[in-house]
Amino acid sequence: MKKILFLSVLGIGVLASAQEVSITVLPEAIQIKTAVLPAPESDKEGAMVYGYNQQGDFTVLREGSNNLICLADDPKKKGISVSCYSKKLEPFMKRGRELTAEGKDFNEKREIRGMEVAQGKLEMPKEPSMTYIYYGTDESYNPQTGELADGSFRYVIYTPFATTESTGLPDKPHAKGMPWLMDPGTFRAHIMVGPFN
Repeated sequence: MKKILFLSVLGIGVLASAQEVSITVLPEAIQIKTAVLPAPESDKEGAMVYGYNQQGDFTVLREGSNNLICLADDPKKKGISVSCYSKKLEPFMKRGRELTAEGKDFNEKREIRGMEVAQGKLEMPKEPSMTYIYYGTDESYNPQTGELADGSFRYVIYTPFATTESTGLPDKPHAKGMPWLMDPGTFRAHIMVGPFN
C-alpha cells in the first residue's frame, strides 16, 4: 500500500500537526481497465486514460487513438467512480480540474467557467457531447482485476444552451431513468439519463 503524507498547517508558517493518510495507488494496467468500464466495448481500447502515478499525482496513463478520454478512479475519494467523455469536452473538463486544484468550490467553478465561456476564453462543443459514468462502492470493487460488481451507469449529454423548449425535455425527471435537462439555457446544459443498475 502506497502511503502519502498530508500535512495540515494552522497559523502562518506554523506546522501544527502531521497526519498520515494511507491510499492505494493501483498499477497502471488496473487503473486503465477500471477507467474504461463505462465506455462502449468498441471504444475501450483506443480511449485516452488519465490516472495517478505512484506519488498520487494526476497524469496521462495512456495516449488515445479515438474520440474518448477516460478518468481513473481517484484513490483519495471514497467509493469507485470512473467516467469517459468526448474529446470535445476536454477544455471544459480540464478547466474544471485546474480550478479544483486552485481550491475553488462547485459554485465558484460554475461562475468562473461561465464567465470564461461568455468571454470566448473557454470553448464548449457546438454539438451534443457524451459522457459515460460508472460508479459503485469500495466493497464491490476488486483491485486485483479492476472489475466493479453491482455498479450503476449514468449518462450525461452536454448540449450547451439547450432549453426545455428546444429539446422537449423536462427540467426534472418524472420517472426513474428517464432523460431530463439539467441547467437548461446555460453553458452547462446537459441531458441526464439514469442512473441504471
